[in-house]
Amino acid sequence: MTNLISENPTHEPTVNPAHDIVDVNTTDCCIVGGGPAGAVLALLLARQGIAVMLLEAHKDFDRDFRGDTIHPSVMEIMEELGLSDRLLQLHHTKIRQLRIQTAEDSVTLADFSHLKTNYPYITMLPQVRFLEFITQEAQKFPNFQLVMGANVQELIVENGVVQGVRYRGGGGWHEVRAKLTVGADGRHSKLRQLGEFESIETSPPMDVLWFRLPRKSEDAEGGMGRIAQGHILVMLDRGEEWQIAYVIPKGGYQQLRAAGLEELKKSVVDVVPELSDRISNLHDWSQVAFLSVESSRVKRWYRPGLLLIGDAAHVMSPVGGVGINYAIQDAVVTANVISKSLKNKNLELKDLAKVQHQRELPTRIIQGFQTFIQKQIFTRILTSDQTFQPPAFLRLPILRDLPARFIGLGVFPVHVET
Repeated sequence: MTNLISENPTHEPTVNPAHDIVDVNTTDCCIVGGGPAGAVLALLLARQGIAVMLLEAHKDFDRDFRGDTIHPSVMEIMEELGLSDRLLQLHHTKIRQLRIQTAEDSVTLADFSHLKTNYPYITMLPQVRFLEFITQEAQKFPNFQLVMGANVQELIVENGVVQGVRYRGGGGWHEVRAKLTVGADGRHSKLRQLGEFESIETSPPMDVLWFRLPRKSEDAEGGMGRIAQGHILVMLDRGEEWQIAYVIPKGGYQQLRAAGLEELKKSVVDVVPELSDRISNLHDWSQVAFLSVESSRVKRWYRPGLLLIGDAAHVMSPVGGVGINYAIQDAVVTANVISKSLKNKNLELKDLAKVQHQRELPTRIIQGFQTFIQKQIFTRILTSDQTFQPPAFLRLPILRDLPARFIGLGVFPVHVET
């Protein structure tokens, strides 16, 4: 099996003559992308004494409308790391049920209170706070290094093996030499592009507009979906705000934008009349973020010296808000599989293949579940003016816990190996 470690670790790095390299760093693992997958993997490796460098393209973690849902599966991982109590000391809210409400009926899509876990709820915590918390934990270890504003542009490839990356930032070009490079840089992954990975794509029947409106103390708590007149609106409780997802047919954004903001506001109030007293807070399109919904996965998650995880390996639909949690589970499995080999300097291609082998099936199952929900619920609503009747399977006691388990815990349990 191909060994990923260079036979001559003291060789002089090959510098691209088109760049003046400011400095060259060496590390055991270079992780590109400071999202949930990259940050958690960096922490897990640093805890085991592995030298790790985490490169984040932005200068901070604060971006609008990143997923804020931490599911029970991730809270269990945090508990295994001894971090759950302190994480829950950060300001957060809890969602114990996901409900769908129509003009005539209400049905529970997922009830997390039935799950056998110490955390039978979804924790709503701004992702910026979560990433700050995880990276601050990682910085307690001297073998961890975080570089913000590191815009990775090139892979270093020698004899067919990825030996690291070159990035721009901090006054010029920099080079990082690593035994393993991990692409955790999200749905628009630069490393997926540079590594020429082939994707299998689906075409979800919807896009999403994200925005926020004030939440009043007398409002209902938790998360809910509203359906009316061929429209879908999902409301997530963020304490003093509602984070709102307005679902539209695929490709319908330009038509909606041309109709004007007032038309959007009217449509929102038609679906949720209770928002009529605060919809005026939405006064400019700059407050509305557009998400083109995708669902895909790469055929092969790795090549010699390079591994993709999280959204870089599999872009999830927002249905169920599972993307963060599957990305973090990827990180845990990756750390479990590669840590010993990285320490012993005998990392092989079969180790990277093992990560995909353990994570591909649950990824395909949850993507299939998302596709089923999209076809059975979202497509029927968006393509019909008739009153929506929730599918009968949502009312069957035997299936009551299935959506909650898939959303809350994932297909298979993932645990941190010490």
